[in-house]
Amino acid sequence: MTGAAGVAGAGPSSPIAARVEVVRPAAADSRGKVRAVTAVTVGEDEAVFPGHYPGFPIFPGVCVIECVHLSGLRTPPPGSAGLELVAVESTRFLRPVFPGNRLEVELVWTGGSGAWRCAAKVATERGAAAQVRLRFTAEEA
Repeated sequence: MTGAAGVAGAGPSSPIAARVEVVRPAAADSRGKVRAVTAVTVGEDEAVFPGHYPGFPIFPGVCVIECVHLSGLRTPPPGSAGLELVAVESTRFLRPVFPGNRLEVELVWTGGSGAWRCAAKVATERGAAAQVRLRFTAEEA
């Protein structure tokens, strides 16, 4: 099994093969919010497609959440280390994700002192696909 971002041994096991590309690393913006952007291309060979749904493959919502999780692990807030997912706080799926879609994941980090929240907007070329909020713990570097 591959780890975070599809790199063997780089982190937790993942049910998806897609790799996370860091488009913009986590950094504070002019208003002091920590933001990051990643991209994930959903391959037509993802193992979930044969069963979801045969003849009309749709990337499962839980896999979209996993893309956000992996994106968060690849773009941790400055000064944090050892991020660990502790909760999926909310999800809202807005459009289906299909094989070959490129997901753009915009993350906004809030918190600190070992407790971080990540609010993400996920979009494809067709528009908004999902909104996901995750909670992580972290060691402070």
